Amino acid sequence: MKDDARLHADIAEELQTDPSVDAGRIAVAVHNGVVTLTGSVPSYWQKIEAENAVKRINGVRAVANELQVELPGDHVRDDADIAQAAAMALSWHSDLPDNIQVTVSNGWVTLSGTVDWQFQRTEAENAVRNIRGVRGVINNISLKTAPKVTDVKERIKKELERTVQQDVDRITVETTNGKVTLRGTVHSWFEDSAARRAAWSVPGVSAVEDHLVVEPV
Repeated sequence: MKDDARLHADIAEELQTDPSVDAGRIAVAVHNGVVTLTGSVPSYWQKIEAENAVKRINGVRAVANELQVELPGDHVRDDADIAQAAAMALSWHSDLPDNIQVTVSNGWVTLSGTVDWQFQRTEAENAVRNIRGVRGVINNISLKTAPKVTDVKERIKKELERTVQQDVDRITVETTNGKVTLRGTVHSWFEDSAARRAAWSVPGVSAVEDHLVVEPV
């Protein structure tokens, strides 16, 4: 395991070399593998990209993204303009339903409505978060149906058999209000990722909590 000093150095280097992030005003703190980002960035998109850059570093256990979005003067827009741009961006995605609603307050975009799949919630958020003038996105889109344990486990079974020939009996599945919790053991991080990907692919899944333990053969 990396110590906090090594993690800090790796994160700082990753942020500095990521062309999508202006790291000049980002401060990094690391404690027991938990990373806190403070400071400011010129767009909400960069706030998300900075978090993604940190998550790429091996050894990071969690990220607290406390970056503030400070828009340059020429990027400031009124809420009506942002709302119109957001509605247009959503309409360009043919796999999103028409019932997604947008409200904007002080540059913060709130999405509401219902969809069938988690990927639609994610796609709707992605569609609006890089719009000029957006300071943040609140995703209140809900899923129409709740997942069943049997559906999730069957999907994981098929995914693991297709990709890594791993026996799904080593994995237990729990569901509560759309959240899926995975427990048990797998033989590699690839299998762990495959199990999470399979869980997300079930209709009605709104969150996946991964407690799988990697035990190499």
